[in-house]
Amino acid sequence: MDNEKKYLFDNPKNIKRILHLLYGSCVLLFLLDFVIHRHVLHSWENLWGFYPVYGFVGCVVLVLIAKWMRTFLMREEDYYDEAEGGNEKHETDQKPRTDKNSLEPGGHDVDA
Repeated sequence: MDNEKKYLFDNPKNIKRILHLLYGSCVLLFLLDFVIHRHVLHSWENLWGFYPVYGFVGCVVLVLIAKWMRTFLMREEDYYDEAEGGNEKHETDQKPRTDKNSLEPGGHDVDA
């Protein structure tokens, strides 16, 4: 087990480092918002926190539109099976993969 390949996010210390880096960049950007002069076109762009609120509202609107689109884009679970004539087994359903790239459940090779 000691000869398994270690990835970047396998070590919890690396995850903490990345989180600290992200938190630090957020604080830096927050502080720079008070220092950097922005050339704005509309007066509401000068409001404190305009861009974070604008981004959050944009994400919420995207999620709501996606939920609405799901009502007419979603298909039944067996949509493609019905077009081929019912409950016939496909060639790929009969044999499991046994080549060298297939892994046991719980494997860590994401490039396989």
